[in-house]
Amino acid sequence: MSLIKTEDLCLGYESHVIVSDLNCKVDPGDYLCIVGENGSGKSTLMKTLLGLQRPIGGKIIMGDGLKMSQIGYLPQQTDVQRDFPASVKEIVMSGFQGKCGLRPFYTADERQTAEACMKRMSIDDLEDRCYRDLSGGQQQRVLLARALCATEMILLLDEPVTGLDPKVTADMYELISRLNKEGTAIIMISHDIGAAVKYASHILHIGDTIFFGTTREYLESEAGKLFRASDAAASSVHGDRSSDDMDRDGQKEGDVEC
Repeated sequence: MSLIKTEDLCLGYESHVIVSDLNCKVDPGDYLCIVGENGSGKSTLMKTLLGLQRPIGGKIIMGDGLKMSQIGYLPQQTDVQRDFPASVKEIVMSGFQGKCGLRPFYTADERQTAEACMKRMSIDDLEDRCYRDLSGGQQQRVLLARALCATEMILLLDEPVTGLDPKVTADMYELISRLNKEGTAIIMISHDIGAAVKYASHILHIGDTIFFGTTREYLESEAGKLFRASDAAASSVHGDRSSDDMDRDGQKEGDVEC
């Protein structure tokens, strides 16, 4: 049975419709990348899947006993969040808050799970460090460990490599891929079409037309061909400047990222 399935989902704000007739599903072990132009409704879909926003129409069906509160979520970080004055362990443990209810403490099992998640993300030696003192790559690993404390069934990731240098970006993609191969279903919003078609098992393209299918089917579809062509053209226009910026940023960040 699918973990998440949408049927004729209609998304938007009040009477303003952004996306309509959206049908897709995520089965155990799937890796779904959500792609599309800015403003097409990707983030709106993510908020709706998390129960933070009500759909205008249609429905979302949760399977395998999954509840919205049990979905692991890694949001885009703001500057305020990056400067949060808490220890790594405190941040990771906060992933259990959706399960605690009125209980004002963490159980022994939850503490053991948090330790295991930190070790899995190779940050167990950082548990007493202040979160804001970490590099961008380390912070993302902390947030992944936090998301895994909510559930290991499915993770929703919103642009998880934003602001990271190229080497750390590649490491993060490989880490997410490993989690998927170990059995965690992934739903990821991404503007990186190259990474999407490399790692994802399925693609959901939101735009003037909606496409949902396997990555192979997407590459052969008109939506996929047009989006990849427009993405390549945009990259070509900004290529020289972007490459120079990436080199400088990579050199600067390389001393602190891990």
